[in-house]
Amino acid sequence: ADAHHITAPSPGGVGATRCMQLALEDAGLQSSDIKQINAHGTSTPLNDSAEAQAITAVFGDRSVPVVSIKGVTGHPLGAAGALEAAAVLLSIEKSLIPPTAGTTVIDPEMSIDVVIGEPREWTPGPTISNNFGFGGHNGSVIIAPYKQ
Repeated sequence: ADAHHITAPSPGGVGATRCMQLALEDAGLQSSDIKQINAHGTSTPLNDSAEAQAITAVFGDRSVPVVSIKGVTGHPLGAAGALEAAAVLLSIEKSLIPPTAGTTVIDPEMSIDVVIGEPREWTPGPTISNNFGFGGHNGSVIIAPYKQ
């Protein structure tokens, strides 16, 4: 938890950056191994800006497809992580990254590859899924296809 503010993210996405870095370390992966990012993506200026900055800090200039499913589900609060994990599993199963519903224009200040419009075909690989809650309760999990 970064506990910056009860509802606002830490400036520059510092807490989100550290959370994603810890998830990568726990999984024994490098940022270059990640093939998709399931963003917390609340469609609020402060949160989206902080998360975009965190993604850029972790992944650099590398173009990793970013999606948020909250345009379809709304914000289910405590159930968000479970729903988003299910969405990642479906994305892996179908080899499609869903578009970020309701998004038609990306803020030019964000230098991330947000999937909009149509689903994007992909070769499934490790996906990082973010959830950043009130009070700085942050969580990132990495989900990958099963390998025999």
